[in-house]
Amino acid sequence: MKVKEVAELFDISIRTLHHYDQIGLLTPKEVTDSRYRLYSEENLETLQQILFFRELGFTLKEIKKMMDSPSFDRKEAFTLQRKMLIEKRNKLDKMIEHIDKTLKHISGEIHLTNKERFEGMNMKLNQYEEEARCRWGNHSIDDMNLKLSRLSNEEQRDVSARWDRIFHHLASLRNLPTQSKEVQSAIKEWYDFLNENFSHYSLDAFYGLGQLYMQDERFTKNIDRYGKGLASFMCEAMKVFTNHHKRGHNDENHH
Repeated sequence: MKVKEVAELFDISIRTLHHYDQIGLLTPKEVTDSRYRLYSEENLETLQQILFFRELGFTLKEIKKMMDSPSFDRKEAFTLQRKMLIEKRNKLDKMIEHIDKTLKHISGEIHLTNKERFEGMNMKLNQYEEEARCRWGNHSIDDMNLKLSRLSNEEQRDVSARWDRIFHHLASLRNLPTQSKEVQSAIKEWYDFLNENFSHYSLDAFYGLGQLYMQDERFTKNIDRYGKGLASFMCEAMKVFTNHHKRGHNDENHH
């Protein structure tokens, strides 16, 4: 398809398509001698995903980084985008419901407390957006491997040894409750290790990474080599760790 046809099909401007080409986000399959851009079926699928990501609030820079990742999977992305859109729809439905209640409150039909008036207005990043950023963004497996490759042989050995030690220790604690002091201490060591050796992991990113341990077969398979069920155990322990530290942070702010 020519650029004009693609622009009409997706209801976007030709200028937008030219811009996507210029930044390397969407390169046409072919450019004719007359400089006509020709888009393939695969190009159209890629554009569809770009527009979904845009609708979900990702910047072009973030989208390019995710789609350029060696681990990016088209089908996985569509599945994840569907989950994100459903969550967005549910959030919008709740907000519409709250507007309806607020209008009734204003007209005197019902009385709402302040808590009732403003609950449901949480604009927090949803878990699927965090997952996308984790899976194909700054905290991807490939990013970790790249940083490891930049270390000297001795540094790589030290990091690998500590990595193994942490996972063997966690595997030995699998029969304990995930909220126990021993397990949470070991999970904190993993959190500190990631932050010291790779890049800054917020509590949300750490939680998202834990979710990936169960959702991404590569993670599950590699982690369970240290002990059957370890990936699931760590996922739950990381969730407990995140919730506990978030509560602590909120309590500090409250005081």
